[in-house]
Amino acid sequence: MSISRDDVLDWIQVTAGILKENRDYLIKLDAAIGDADHGANMDRGFKAVMGKLPELADKDIGTIFKTTGMTLLSTVGGAGGPLYGTLYLQMGMKSAGKMDLTLEDWIVALQAAVEGVVMRGKAELGDKTMVDALSPAVEALKEASSNGRSLSEALEYSAKAAEEGMTATIPWVAKKGRASYLGERSAGHQDPGATSSYLILQAAADTWKDC
Repeated sequence: MSISRDDVLDWIQVTAGILKENRDYLIKLDAAIGDADHGANMDRGFKAVMGKLPELADKDIGTIFKTTGMTLLSTVGGAGGPLYGTLYLQMGMKSAGKMDLTLEDWIVALQAAVEGVVMRGKAELGDKTMVDALSPAVEALKEASSNGRSLSEALEYSAKAAEEGMTATIPWVAKKGRASYLGERSAGHQDPGATSSYLILQAAADTWKDC
């Protein structure tokens, strides 16, 4: 089983819808420890990506991801633009010219994406950032693959790991970004970046469950 170009386009559409639905929730999370703009920024960015989809209908997956990344880079405000832009740009580099992705292809693409985010944001596991959702998701994919799990099973394990990483951020003190300015007061709040990252990966699991 594999993820087709059309599956990738469907994922982006579903992601845009989920981020729109969760716009106010993400704003609320960010209001507690940030600038209260994460939900609005992500919604705006993916609305812009949706406007690009018609011209991507016949393109390869790498081009779809690269265009998504460049669009997010130019439309998502704050730190989110460079970080989420990097996420998709790195996926695009690893899937250049491909019209479908195997589980192994997806692991390679997502791992490169997370490494790019780590390099761009200088964040590590435990810093209370999007990395805390993304990194466990990659490790779950690898473990599922090595255990012979199907693509859909691996994606679900990945999303579950991202969710666990997201909720794990609640008691932590932020070490990066705007939230770090609060020091101990950042504890007790779920990180909005980890939350949007989880939502994106859950959208992949839901969209690609029949692949």
